[in-house]
Amino acid sequence: MNFVDQAKIFVHAGNGGNGCISFHREKFKPKGGPDGGDGGDGGHVIIRASTQLHTLQDLRYHKKYHAGNGLPGQGNNKSGSKGKDVVIKVPAGTLIKDDKTGEILCDLTRDEEEIIIARGGKGGWGNQHFATSVNQVPRFAKPGLEGESLTIELELKVLADVGLVGFPNAGKSTLLSVLSAAKPKIADYPFTTLIPNLGIVKYGEFKSFVMADIPGLIEGAHEGRGLGDRFLKHIERTRVLVFLIDLHDEDPGLTYKTLLEELNSFDPGLLEKPRVVCVTKCDHEEDDQLIPDSAFEKNLIFLSSVTGRNLKLLIREIKQYL
Repeated sequence: MNFVDQAKIFVHAGNGGNGCISFHREKFKPKGGPDGGDGGDGGHVIIRASTQLHTLQDLRYHKKYHAGNGLPGQGNNKSGSKGKDVVIKVPAGTLIKDDKTGEILCDLTRDEEEIIIARGGKGGWGNQHFATSVNQVPRFAKPGLEGESLTIELELKVLADVGLVGFPNAGKSTLLSVLSAAKPKIADYPFTTLIPNLGIVKYGEFKSFVMADIPGLIEGAHEGRGLGDRFLKHIERTRVLVFLIDLHDEDPGLTYKTLLEELNSFDPGLLEKPRVVCVTKCDHEEDDQLIPDSAFEKNLIFLSSVTGRNLKLLIREIKQYL
């Protein structure tokens, strides 16, 4: 699959250049003072977020990043050039962790937001800095320092306002394709959706929100069954959850309860988000009688992605939470 939401890379900042040991020499000045220049600083490794990227695929094949080393100083008080920085672009919504400690180093959620993940070493001082009244001809200089290096783990959590939650074949991808210009794969078998799909839903004048469709959940998803444990994290950043229940489900109330339990087992904070409960595939008015509201703790919205029934009502319901 082209969608990659986890990667592990090694980064090494550049080393600082060494300071120079030099003495000024020219005609009629055979014993000039020290004029060794400073070494240049090593380059940094910078990670920058971009809304133009949607996957960590580029980092799957490029595992090591090394910034440029600073150049050594020269005579005549010439400092060495700074090492070249390395900029690694990642999708907005990328979490950066230290691979050894598991500590979260940064969470890049805005476009062009960046962090210096490894700092370059400082350049060493030339011998001009060490001249004193006691030692006027210092024959030593300071070496450059090594740049920082570490292994980091990157984890992508997609940025979306609304997350679609439901069992396989509940109609999530169909709903997304109708409400937005997204073209997810749609078929009549379970787990058609294998990766998260994002779509922009427009409403009103210059207003829109981002909707995310993740692979369908099954009982035990938080333990790794199906694809749930891998993709549940992609609805952690959403502001509203839309639960989709198939009209032809054998026990809609139990299905809804199972979905709530899976979210709670994965992250109890997900149940604190506003949620809208919808029954899908209701192409006819009489379908409303097949599922009683008493099976749920809130009113249901009966949807049909085929006929467009109650889609505007769903958008209004979502809009009030956003």
